Amino acid sequence: MMSTTPQRITIATPCLDISPSLRILGTAHVSTASVEAVREQISSFKPDLVAVELCESRHQALTSNRRLDKEGLLKVVKEGKAPLVLLQSLLAAEQRKMGLDEGQQPGAELLAAVQEAEAAELEVALIDRDIQTTLRRAWKKMRFFEKVKILWSLLGDDEDEDAPEVSELLEDQDLLSSLMEELRTFSPGAGTVLIDERDAFLAGKISQLNRSDKKILAVVGAGHLKGIEKHLSSESVVTEDQLSELNQLPKRGRFSKSIPWLIPAFVMSLMIYFIATGEQVNLIEMFTVWTAANAVFAALGCALARGHPLAILTAAAASPITSLNPTLAAGWFAGYVQLKIKEPTAEDLQQFLKLESLGSFWSNKAGRVLMVTSLSNLGSMAGAWFAAAGLLGSLGI
Repeated sequence: MMSTTPQRITIATPCLDISPSLRILGTAHVSTASVEAVREQISSFKPDLVAVELCESRHQALTSNRRLDKEGLLKVVKEGKAPLVLLQSLLAAEQRKMGLDEGQQPGAELLAAVQEAEAAELEVALIDRDIQTTLRRAWKKMRFFEKVKILWSLLGDDEDEDAPEVSELLEDQDLLSSLMEELRTFSPGAGTVLIDERDAFLAGKISQLNRSDKKILAVVGAGHLKGIEKHLSSESVVTEDQLSELNQLPKRGRFSKSIPWLIPAFVMSLMIYFIATGEQVNLIEMFTVWTAANAVFAALGCALARGHPLAILTAAAASPITSLNPTLAAGWFAGYVQLKIKEPTAEDLQQFLKLESLGSFWSNKAGRVLMVTSLSNLGSMAGAWFAAAGLLGSLGI
Protein backbone atom coordinates (compact mmCIF):
# COMPACT_ATOMS: atom_id res chain seq x y z
CA MET A 1 0.00 0.00 0.00
CA MET A 2 2.94 2.32 0.58
CA SER A 3 5.39 3.70 -1.91
CA THR A 4 9.06 3.05 -1.17
CA THR A 5 10.04 6.40 -2.72
CA PRO A 6 8.32 9.15 -0.73
CA GLN A 7 7.93 12.47 -2.51
CA ARG A 8 8.80 15.67 -0.70
CA ILE A 9 6.63 18.75 -1.07
CA THR A 10 7.92 22.27 -0.42
CA ILE A 11 5.56 24.41 1.65
CA ALA A 12 5.93 26.68 4.70
CA THR A 13 6.63 23.67 6.88
CA PRO A 14 8.21 20.32 5.88
CA CYS A 15 5.72 17.91 4.35
CA LEU A 16 6.06 14.38 3.02
CA ASP A 17 3.86 12.30 0.71
CA ILE A 18 4.22 8.61 1.49
CA SER A 19 1.49 7.63 -0.96
CA PRO A 20 -1.46 9.36 -2.67
CA SER A 21 -3.56 8.58 0.40
CA LEU A 22 -1.01 9.40 3.12
CA ARG A 23 0.63 12.76 3.76
CA ILE A 24 2.75 13.64 6.80
CA LEU A 25 3.10 17.27 7.89
CA GLY A 26 6.10 18.15 10.06
CA THR A 27 5.51 21.04 12.46
CA ALA A 28 7.15 23.00 15.25
CA HIS A 29 5.02 22.82 18.39
CA VAL A 30 5.40 26.56 19.03
CA SER A 31 5.20 27.98 15.51
CA THR A 32 2.45 30.24 14.12
CA ALA A 33 3.44 29.11 10.61
CA SER A 34 2.78 25.51 11.63
CA VAL A 35 -0.72 26.38 12.83
CA GLU A 36 -1.45 28.01 9.49
CA ALA A 37 0.10 25.06 7.60
CA VAL A 38 -2.20 22.61 9.41
CA ARG A 39 -5.28 24.55 8.35
CA GLU A 40 -4.01 24.90 4.77
CA GLN A 41 -3.22 21.19 4.44
CA ILE A 42 -6.61 20.08 5.76
CA SER A 43 -8.24 22.42 3.27
CA SER A 44 -6.11 21.44 0.24
CA PHE A 45 -5.37 17.73 0.85
CA LYS A 46 -8.96 17.04 1.98
CA PRO A 47 -8.22 14.02 4.19
CA ASP A 48 -10.83 11.63 5.59
CA LEU A 49 -8.83 11.24 8.79
CA VAL A 50 -6.41 13.54 10.63
CA ALA A 51 -3.83 11.78 12.81
CA VAL A 52 -2.12 13.97 15.42
CA GLU A 53 0.95 13.48 17.58
CA LEU A 54 -1.03 13.49 20.79
CA CYS A 55 -1.86 10.96 23.48
CA GLU A 56 -5.19 10.97 25.30
CA SER A 57 -3.88 12.88 28.32
CA ARG A 58 -2.23 15.63 26.23
CA HIS A 59 -5.33 15.85 24.04
CA GLN A 60 -7.49 16.44 27.10
CA ALA A 61 -5.03 19.03 28.44
CA LEU A 62 -5.07 20.98 25.15
CA THR A 63 -8.81 20.83 24.56
CA SER A 64 -9.54 21.83 28.17
CA ASN A 65 -7.18 24.82 27.97
CA ARG A 66 -4.49 23.03 30.00
CA ARG A 67 -6.43 23.38 33.22
CA LEU A 68 -5.69 21.45 36.40
CA ASP A 69 -8.45 20.94 38.96
CA LYS A 70 -8.19 20.43 42.73
CA GLU A 71 -9.24 16.81 42.48
CA GLY A 72 -6.48 16.15 39.94
CA LEU A 73 -3.87 17.88 42.12
CA LEU A 74 -4.90 15.83 45.16
CA LYS A 75 -4.71 12.66 43.07
CA VAL A 76 -1.15 13.54 41.97
CA VAL A 77 -0.15 13.98 45.64
CA LYS A 78 -1.80 10.74 46.77
CA GLU A 79 -0.35 8.63 43.94
CA GLY A 80 3.20 9.92 44.42
CA LYS A 81 3.37 11.45 40.94
CA ALA A 82 4.46 14.92 42.03
CA PRO A 83 8.09 14.60 40.78
CA LEU A 84 6.94 13.33 37.38
CA VAL A 85 4.42 16.16 36.97
CA LEU A 86 7.09 18.69 37.96
CA LEU A 87 9.52 17.24 35.39
CA GLN A 88 6.84 17.37 32.70
CA SER A 89 6.06 20.98 33.59
CA LEU A 90 9.74 21.96 33.52
CA LEU A 91 10.17 20.39 30.08
CA ALA A 92 7.08 22.25 28.86
CA ALA A 93 8.48 25.50 30.26
CA GLU A 94 11.71 25.02 28.29
CA GLN A 95 9.70 24.46 25.10
CA ARG A 96 7.53 27.47 25.90
CA LYS A 97 10.58 29.75 25.97
CA MET A 98 10.76 29.37 22.17
CA GLY A 99 7.01 29.69 21.79
CA LEU A 100 6.60 33.00 23.59
CA ASP A 101 8.17 34.98 20.74
CA GLU A 102 5.83 33.24 18.30
CA GLY A 103 2.75 33.99 20.36
CA GLN A 104 1.88 30.30 20.59
CA GLN A 105 1.67 27.75 23.37
CA PRO A 106 3.31 24.34 22.82
CA GLY A 107 0.95 22.06 20.91
CA ALA A 108 -1.03 24.93 19.33
CA GLU A 109 -0.79 23.38 15.86
CA LEU A 110 -1.95 20.01 17.19
CA LEU A 111 -4.96 21.68 18.79
CA ALA A 112 -5.58 23.47 15.47
CA ALA A 113 -5.47 20.13 13.65
CA VAL A 114 -8.05 18.65 16.05
CA GLN A 115 -10.31 21.71 15.83
CA GLU A 116 -10.12 21.97 12.03
CA ALA A 117 -10.82 18.26 11.65
CA GLU A 118 -13.78 18.37 14.01
CA ALA A 119 -15.15 21.48 12.28
CA ALA A 120 -14.96 19.62 8.95
CA GLU A 121 -16.53 16.54 10.60
CA LEU A 122 -13.40 14.48 9.93
CA GLU A 123 -12.22 11.54 11.99
CA VAL A 124 -9.38 12.30 14.45
CA ALA A 125 -6.82 9.70 15.56
CA LEU A 126 -4.38 10.15 18.47
CA ILE A 127 -1.14 8.38 17.55
CA ASP A 128 1.39 9.29 20.24
CA ARG A 129 2.45 7.22 23.23
CA ASP A 130 1.17 8.38 26.62
CA ILE A 131 3.41 11.16 27.94
CA GLN A 132 3.70 9.50 31.36
CA THR A 133 4.99 6.29 29.75
CA THR A 134 7.52 8.23 27.66
CA LEU A 135 8.82 10.21 30.64
CA ARG A 136 9.10 7.13 32.86
CA ARG A 137 10.93 5.14 30.17
CA ALA A 138 13.31 8.05 29.50
CA TRP A 139 14.00 8.59 33.20
CA LYS A 140 14.61 4.88 33.68
CA LYS A 141 17.25 4.78 30.92
CA MET A 142 19.13 7.89 32.02
CA ARG A 143 22.27 7.55 34.13
CA PHE A 144 22.39 9.32 37.50
CA PHE A 145 24.68 12.14 36.35
CA GLU A 146 22.57 12.62 33.21
CA LYS A 147 19.54 13.15 35.46
CA VAL A 148 21.43 15.67 37.56
CA LYS A 149 22.67 17.47 34.45
CA ILE A 150 19.26 17.72 32.78
CA LEU A 151 17.57 18.90 35.97
CA TRP A 152 20.31 21.48 36.49
CA SER A 153 19.89 22.78 32.92
CA LEU A 154 16.11 22.91 33.33
CA LEU A 155 16.35 24.78 36.64
CA GLY A 156 18.87 27.28 35.27
CA ASP A 157 17.52 30.68 34.27
CA ASP A 158 20.26 31.44 31.74
CA GLU A 159 19.03 31.70 28.17
CA ASP A 160 21.00 30.27 25.30
CA GLU A 161 21.86 33.20 23.03
CA ASP A 162 22.89 30.80 20.28
CA ALA A 163 19.59 28.91 20.29
CA PRO A 164 18.12 28.78 16.77
CA GLU A 165 14.83 30.47 15.91
CA VAL A 166 11.77 28.33 15.20
CA SER A 167 11.83 29.44 11.56
CA GLU A 168 15.41 28.16 11.21
CA LEU A 169 14.42 24.74 12.51
CA LEU A 170 11.60 24.44 9.98
CA GLU A 171 13.68 25.65 7.04
CA ASP A 172 16.85 23.70 7.82
CA GLN A 173 16.15 20.03 8.49
CA ASP A 174 19.88 19.32 8.88
CA LEU A 175 19.97 21.80 11.76
CA LEU A 176 16.98 20.09 13.33
CA SER A 177 18.62 16.68 12.90
CA SER A 178 21.82 17.92 14.53
CA LEU A 179 19.86 19.18 17.54
CA MET A 180 18.14 15.80 17.87
CA GLU A 181 21.52 14.07 17.71
CA GLU A 182 22.84 16.48 20.35
CA LEU A 183 20.18 15.15 22.72
CA ARG A 184 21.37 11.62 21.96
CA THR A 185 24.96 12.64 22.74
CA PHE A 186 23.84 14.29 25.99
CA SER A 187 21.93 11.18 27.09
CA PRO A 188 21.99 8.08 24.86
CA GLY A 189 19.27 6.40 26.93
CA ALA A 190 16.88 9.36 26.87
CA GLY A 191 17.64 9.91 23.17
CA THR A 192 16.61 6.35 22.40
CA VAL A 193 13.27 6.82 24.20
CA LEU A 194 12.45 10.37 23.11
CA ILE A 195 13.60 9.99 19.49
CA ASP A 196 13.98 6.40 18.26
CA GLU A 197 11.16 4.80 20.23
CA ARG A 198 8.69 7.55 19.43
CA ASP A 199 9.67 7.52 15.74
CA ALA A 200 8.91 3.81 15.66
CA PHE A 201 5.71 4.16 17.70
CA LEU A 202 4.34 6.99 15.54
CA ALA A 203 5.24 5.15 12.33
CA GLY A 204 3.58 1.99 13.62
CA LYS A 205 0.37 3.83 14.47
CA ILE A 206 0.34 5.59 11.09
CA SER A 207 0.94 2.26 9.34
CA GLN A 208 -2.04 0.73 11.15
CA LEU A 209 -4.28 3.60 10.05
CA ASN A 210 -3.02 3.38 6.47
CA ARG A 211 -4.32 -0.16 6.12
CA SER A 212 -7.78 1.32 5.60
CA ASP A 213 -9.01 3.01 2.44
CA LYS A 214 -9.08 6.42 4.11
CA LYS A 215 -7.09 9.43 2.99
CA ILE A 216 -4.87 10.40 5.92
CA LEU A 217 -3.06 13.57 6.98
CA ALA A 218 -0.67 12.95 9.88
CA VAL A 219 0.51 15.97 11.89
CA VAL A 220 3.74 15.31 13.80
CA GLY A 221 6.70 17.25 15.16
CA ALA A 222 9.23 18.00 12.41
CA GLY A 223 11.94 16.32 14.46
CA HIS A 224 10.25 12.95 13.92
CA LEU A 225 9.75 13.33 10.17
CA LYS A 226 12.96 11.62 9.04
CA GLY A 227 12.60 8.76 11.50
CA ILE A 228 8.99 8.11 10.50
CA GLU A 229 9.92 8.29 6.82
CA LYS A 230 12.67 5.73 7.38
CA HIS A 231 10.26 3.28 9.01
CA LEU A 232 7.46 3.73 6.47
CA SER A 233 9.84 3.47 3.52
CA SER A 234 11.25 0.12 4.62
CA GLU A 235 10.15 -3.14 6.12
CA SER A 236 11.03 -1.99 9.65
CA VAL A 237 7.58 -0.74 10.68
CA VAL A 238 6.93 -2.06 14.17
CA THR A 239 4.56 -4.96 14.68
CA GLU A 240 1.58 -5.11 17.05
CA ASP A 241 3.72 -6.91 19.65
CA GLN A 242 6.48 -4.32 19.35
CA LEU A 243 3.98 -1.47 19.71
CA SER A 244 2.65 -3.13 22.85
CA GLU A 245 6.18 -3.45 24.26
CA LEU A 246 6.96 0.21 23.50
CA ASN A 247 3.79 1.16 25.34
CA GLN A 248 4.78 -0.64 28.54
CA LEU A 249 5.92 1.18 31.67
CA PRO A 250 9.47 0.21 32.70
CA LYS A 251 9.51 -2.71 35.11
CA ARG A 252 11.52 -2.57 38.31
CA GLY A 253 13.92 -5.42 39.02
CA ARG A 254 13.84 -7.45 42.20
CA PHE A 255 16.81 -5.58 43.64
CA SER A 256 15.34 -2.11 43.05
CA LYS A 257 12.02 -3.28 44.52
CA SER A 258 13.79 -4.51 47.65
CA ILE A 259 15.77 -1.29 48.29
CA PRO A 260 12.91 0.62 50.03
CA TRP A 261 12.51 -2.31 52.43
CA LEU A 262 16.20 -2.63 53.36
CA ILE A 263 16.27 0.20 55.91
CA PRO A 264 12.98 -0.78 57.65
CA ALA A 265 14.21 -4.39 57.82
CA PHE A 266 17.52 -3.23 59.28
CA VAL A 267 15.88 -1.00 61.91
CA MET A 268 13.36 -3.65 62.94
CA SER A 269 16.14 -6.23 63.22
CA LEU A 270 18.11 -3.94 65.54
CA MET A 271 15.03 -3.27 67.64
CA ILE A 272 14.30 -6.99 68.02
CA TYR A 273 17.96 -7.60 68.93
CA PHE A 274 18.04 -4.88 71.60
CA ILE A 275 14.73 -6.03 73.12
CA ALA A 276 15.92 -9.65 73.17
CA THR A 277 19.22 -8.74 74.86
CA GLY A 278 17.67 -6.19 77.23
CA GLU A 279 19.97 -3.34 76.11
CA GLN A 280 17.51 -0.51 76.88
CA VAL A 281 20.06 2.27 76.56
CA ASN A 282 20.88 1.26 73.01
CA LEU A 283 17.17 0.99 72.22
CA ILE A 284 16.57 4.54 73.42
CA GLU A 285 19.60 5.77 71.49
CA MET A 286 18.38 4.05 68.35
CA PHE A 287 14.91 5.60 68.71
CA THR A 288 16.42 9.07 69.21
CA VAL A 289 18.78 8.85 66.23
CA TRP A 290 16.06 7.48 63.96
CA THR A 291 13.43 10.04 64.95
CA ALA A 292 15.73 13.05 64.92
CA ALA A 293 17.37 12.31 61.56
CA ASN A 294 14.08 11.60 59.80
CA ALA A 295 12.28 14.58 61.31
CA VAL A 296 15.07 17.09 60.64
CA PHE A 297 15.72 16.10 57.02
CA ALA A 298 12.03 15.87 56.10
CA ALA A 299 11.33 19.24 57.73
CA LEU A 300 14.32 20.75 55.92
CA GLY A 301 13.03 19.49 52.57
CA CYS A 302 9.58 20.92 53.25
CA ALA A 303 11.10 24.23 54.37
CA LEU A 304 13.14 24.46 51.15
CA ALA A 305 9.84 24.12 49.28
CA ARG A 306 8.58 27.06 51.40
CA GLY A 307 5.89 24.94 52.93
CA HIS A 308 3.48 26.24 55.55
CA PRO A 309 4.75 25.79 59.15
CA LEU A 310 2.06 23.16 59.77
CA ALA A 311 3.15 21.30 56.62
CA ILE A 312 6.75 21.37 57.91
CA LEU A 313 5.64 19.97 61.28
CA THR A 314 3.59 17.30 59.48
CA ALA A 315 6.61 16.25 57.42
CA ALA A 316 8.75 16.05 60.58
CA ALA A 317 6.14 14.03 62.49
CA ALA A 318 5.31 11.65 59.63
CA SER A 319 8.81 10.87 58.39
CA PRO A 320 10.01 8.59 61.26
CA ILE A 321 6.85 6.48 60.78
CA THR A 322 6.55 6.49 56.97
CA SER A 323 10.24 5.63 56.56
CA LEU A 324 9.45 2.29 58.20
CA ASN A 325 6.61 1.68 55.72
CA PRO A 326 7.64 2.05 52.04
CA THR A 327 3.95 2.09 51.01
CA LEU A 328 3.62 5.52 52.65
CA ALA A 329 5.55 8.77 52.20
CA ALA A 330 5.95 11.81 54.44
CA GLY A 331 5.54 14.12 51.46
CA TRP A 332 2.03 12.87 50.81
CA PHE A 333 0.92 14.04 54.26
CA ALA A 334 2.84 17.33 54.08
CA GLY A 335 1.49 18.01 50.59
CA TYR A 336 -2.07 17.32 51.72
CA VAL A 337 -1.72 19.74 54.64
CA GLN A 338 -0.19 22.37 52.34
CA LEU A 339 -3.08 21.88 49.89
CA LYS A 340 -5.70 22.34 52.61
CA ILE A 341 -4.10 25.32 54.34
CA LYS A 342 -2.92 27.21 51.25
CA GLU A 343 -5.59 26.04 48.85
CA PRO A 344 -4.81 26.98 45.22
CA THR A 345 -7.27 29.33 43.57
CA ALA A 346 -8.92 28.62 40.23
CA GLU A 347 -6.36 30.98 38.65
CA ASP A 348 -3.43 29.13 40.28
CA LEU A 349 -4.69 25.82 38.90
CA GLN A 350 -5.26 27.29 35.45
CA GLN A 351 -1.82 28.90 35.30
CA PHE A 352 0.18 25.98 36.71
CA LEU A 353 0.81 24.24 33.38
CA LYS A 354 1.78 27.58 31.84
CA LEU A 355 4.58 28.38 34.29
CA GLU A 356 7.66 29.84 32.66
CA SER A 357 10.43 29.64 35.29
CA LEU A 358 11.53 27.71 38.36
CA GLY A 359 10.56 30.59 40.66
CA SER A 360 6.97 30.26 39.49
CA PHE A 361 6.73 26.82 41.09
CA TRP A 362 7.12 28.48 44.50
CA SER A 363 4.92 31.53 43.86
CA ASN A 364 2.11 29.43 42.34
CA LYS A 365 0.15 27.66 45.10
CA ALA A 366 -0.46 24.54 43.01
CA GLY A 367 3.25 24.34 42.14
CA ARG A 368 4.19 24.80 45.78
CA VAL A 369 2.01 21.84 46.82
CA LEU A 370 3.96 19.64 44.40
CA MET A 371 7.29 21.08 45.56
CA VAL A 372 6.34 20.43 49.22
CA THR A 373 5.38 16.85 48.36
CA SER A 374 8.53 16.14 46.35
CA LEU A 375 11.12 17.82 48.58
CA SER A 376 9.58 16.44 51.79
CA ASN A 377 9.83 12.93 50.34
CA LEU A 378 13.41 13.58 49.25
CA GLY A 379 14.31 14.87 52.71
CA SER A 380 12.63 11.91 54.40
CA MET A 381 14.58 9.50 52.18
CA ALA A 382 17.86 11.26 53.00
CA GLY A 383 16.99 11.21 56.70
CA ALA A 384 16.34 7.46 56.66
CA TRP A 385 19.72 6.73 55.06
CA PHE A 386 21.48 9.17 57.42
CA ALA A 387 19.82 7.53 60.41
CA ALA A 388 20.80 4.06 59.19
CA ALA A 389 24.40 5.22 58.80
CA GLY A 390 24.31 6.68 62.32
CA LEU A 391 22.98 3.44 63.79
CA LEU A 392 25.71 1.47 62.04
CA GLY A 393 28.25 3.89 63.50
CA SER A 394 26.85 3.48 67.00
CA LEU A 395 27.36 -0.27 66.66
CA GLY A 396 30.98 0.27 65.66
CA ILE A 397 30.41 -1.14 62.14
